[in-house]
Amino acid sequence: MFTGLSVFPLTPLAHDEVDETAFAGLIRRLSEANVDSITALGSTGSYAYLSMEERSRVARLAVEHAGGTPVFIGIGSLRTSHILRNAENAERAGASGLLLAPMSYQPLTGDDVFELFRTVTENSSLPVIVYDNPGTTHFSFTTDLYGRIAELPGIASIKIPGVPDDPAQARARIQEIRAAVPAHVTVGVSGDAKAAAGLAAGCDAWYSVIGGTLPAPALRLTRAAQAGNVSQAMAESERLAPLWQLFTAFGGSIRVVAALAEHLGLASQSCLPHPIQGLTEDQRAQVHRIADELGLTP
Repeated sequence: MFTGLSVFPLTPLAHDEVDETAFAGLIRRLSEANVDSITALGSTGSYAYLSMEERSRVARLAVEHAGGTPVFIGIGSLRTSHILRNAENAERAGASGLLLAPMSYQPLTGDDVFELFRTVTENSSLPVIVYDNPGTTHFSFTTDLYGRIAELPGIASIKIPGVPDDPAQARARIQEIRAAVPAHVTVGVSGDAKAAAGLAAGCDAWYSVIGGTLPAPALRLTRAAQAGNVSQAMAESERLAPLWQLFTAFGGSIRVVAALAEHLGLASQSCLPHPIQGLTEDQRAQVHRIADELGLTP
């Protein structure tokens, strides 16, 4: 279940409320595309900006509209008690797994983070994905901490940052992680520009931003890598390079993906939670142009 393509959809907002119709539509599209799993309320899903009640509703909508596709729910929050309540709500909604990021205002230590995962795995029956994204959480896992946490019962997967560009270094990094964690814990790459390289280096999964809005190209890349056709996977990643470049140029992926969803009629204008303003008109025009040049359609 924690292998292949796991896609991260937006949680579109309209008038400062969750746009339930747009969100349900995104989830149905992903299920119909036959992605391997859907991870709702990840960073692309703006979980940190939503109330506990909004997140509970989004979890229920995700499971309701996903058909038979497994749904993982992000539960990260600043306080452990809130995280446990999010986990309970996700389980009640019928989620297949939990995504846990170590959020903080004060800097966290490795022991803080270990205790967080220990507490969650002791109090939930759902499998847990370890979310390592220092760009949003400002916490960096060590390989040793991966190992400590992965020994906890219930840990199913680790979502790692992108691998090195050099193929040999990428393989060595994945081998280093695998040597530190139990064999049943899968390793999934994130950072869409690094997906093909990560899968080629031996990652079990791609935790994908772009796949949450445009599953078709993400599936082509993933299925090629799974079939051992590394050159085809790399070629698809290279074809999408103009998107990856926009992610870098415009301060991350979420603004670009939101502009794409709005351009394709999958979400209303200004669908991100404020104070995130989204892209300027000139930047949106660049996104629209590249989407059209790449033939990216709903």
